[in-house]
Amino acid sequence: MDINALEKIALTVRSLSMDAIQKANSGHPGLPLGAAELGAFLYGEALRQDPADPAWPDRDRFVLSAGHGSMFLYALLYLAGYQDMTLEDIKTFRQIGSHAAGHPEYGLVPGIETTSGPLGQGIATAVGMAVAETMLAARFNTPTRIIVDHYTYVLVGDGCLQEGVSAEASSLAGHLQLGKLIVFYDSNRITIDGSTDLAFTETVAQRYQAYGWQVLTGSMYDFEDLARLTEAAKAETAKPSLIILTSVIGKGAPHKQNTADAHGAPLGGEEVAAAKAALGISGDFYVAPEAEAYFATKRTTWQTNRRAWQEEFQRWSKENPDKRAEWDRFYAGEPAQGTLPRFAAGDSLATRTAGNKALVALAAANPNLVGGSADLKGPNAVGIPDAGVYGPANRGGRYIHFGIREFAMAAISNGISLHGGLRAFCATFMVFSDYLRPALRLSALMKQPLIYVLTHDSIFVGEDGPTHQPIEHLASFRIMPGVLTLRPADAEETAEAWAMALERQDGPTILALSRQNLKVFTKEDPDWRKKLRTGAYMVKKGADVPELVLIATGSEVTLALEAAAMVQGKVRVVSMISRERFEAQSKTVQEGVVPPGIPVICCEAGVRTGWERWTSPEGIFSIDRFGESGPAPKVAEALGFTAQALAALITAKLRCA
Repeated sequence: MDINALEKIALTVRSLSMDAIQKANSGHPGLPLGAAELGAFLYGEALRQDPADPAWPDRDRFVLSAGHGSMFLYALLYLAGYQDMTLEDIKTFRQIGSHAAGHPEYGLVPGIETTSGPLGQGIATAVGMAVAETMLAARFNTPTRIIVDHYTYVLVGDGCLQEGVSAEASSLAGHLQLGKLIVFYDSNRITIDGSTDLAFTETVAQRYQAYGWQVLTGSMYDFEDLARLTEAAKAETAKPSLIILTSVIGKGAPHKQNTADAHGAPLGGEEVAAAKAALGISGDFYVAPEAEAYFATKRTTWQTNRRAWQEEFQRWSKENPDKRAEWDRFYAGEPAQGTLPRFAAGDSLATRTAGNKALVALAAANPNLVGGSADLKGPNAVGIPDAGVYGPANRGGRYIHFGIREFAMAAISNGISLHGGLRAFCATFMVFSDYLRPALRLSALMKQPLIYVLTHDSIFVGEDGPTHQPIEHLASFRIMPGVLTLRPADAEETAEAWAMALERQDGPTILALSRQNLKVFTKEDPDWRKKLRTGAYMVKKGADVPELVLIATGSEVTLALEAAAMVQGKVRVVSMISRERFEAQSKTVQEGVVPPGIPVICCEAGVRTGWERWTSPEGIFSIDRFGESGPAPKVAEALGFTAQALAALITAKLRCA
């Protein structure tokens, strides 16, 4: 270990970070200055990586959970030789078009393994990456060939460990005995408002020991100590490791180090000049020649190690052609459709139940489909027979018991997806999506094809009452960019919805499924399966030119058919499985289903928000209040959400036409 070179790397991280943040007049200098030595050690010594092949499947992963310290990561990616992170990007830090965005953004530059910044989600996502490593190792490694064998490293700060999601994820990581998860804790005891003593006086070490982690302690500024601690973490294979490193926020800034002033604002011209004088730096955006020379040599070593892995991979491929073919399918990203279940008109079952039949069929055809629920395997109907339960004794299991941890569940699922090779789903009651929403937002930002199974999707949950009856949730999903919301109306639509979700590669999909049984209804459009993928189709045509169009989603399509049968008139009933997908279609497609100039009623057991595009306010049959506790039919009656009430609205609308 060349300590002199590592010191020069740390010096360069401080130099680039100070100058980039000062030039942008925006940023967080405290972490990159305070943790520069750790960065030098990780990228200079510890990480198994190759910037020449940044997508190498068996690379180590590094997650900067404390994403506000983004210049820490950008400086190291630049020095290590990740070509899409240039010095010009660093000089234009936080500016439009720069790869050096305010917080790390997945997809901008190879080497950024996840979007981070919302504190706590980084470590939770890393748990998912560590889970994925064990799953793939169990599936593909053989007694004679090891092709999946890498670590997941994380840097967290005090803020990450205060957010609840980190506690959820860390608790599960300890239970799952993820020995290849190594977390470095930048313990500088400073947050934006001041000392952590203001609100955070727990003993973190004891908390993590209680979670089942190995806890180690040391100094941020001793390279030999960092190496020793990392080796000790690797030696403990049955526990994840938390390495608590005592540090000084803003180290090197003589008047602001160890203060809250160094956390989230530029140091200021005078302080930058004083820091450079103290550190022996001259000029702006200084890069130590020794650091450049060190990484130039290191890149040769990295390439040699990666090529050695590729040679081993080729030997493994020749010995295991079936496994190699499966590996290629896992990483191709193209799912197999399998044989979807079929249902007959008149069959009565909840869409959650139909969803399970589809899931089982698709999981059989796609052995890389993995996931679980937040302690709701039965109610969510997401069990996969014979798939096995994932855990320390069965790394090949595909069903994950996440426990009652919705937020961590979704963030961990993001990590499984980001790792590569696996498709992930997770499930809970729709109303509890409130607990996981920040991770859903990151799924959308990162365009990860997660499948969110959200059951118990309306007031028809019944007796559990308003705390469990989602009202505003469907509207909230639809306004989130990049999220596809599918609310199938019967078992047939549900099977197709699962296929649609699995087909999607560029963002998360929500499957909104019912608790109550719904009859499979006859569909007059013989091409309905294809039309469904446009977002809407005609269940009942009514006429070539109907007198009224009745749009409904999910279980309310059955309600709409019942109401339409009660009235005199040519009523077209439309099932709109995805409002956002239908609204993205051409005018021709839309008008083929909902002709212009025809009165429209929209029916959904939720708030009216968003339906104004399709009808006037008085044409929206909705629920704009919280629900009631009682049997589902009685709740609907109490809220005036019945077929009879809808029929009366249709009649009134026809009279006014």
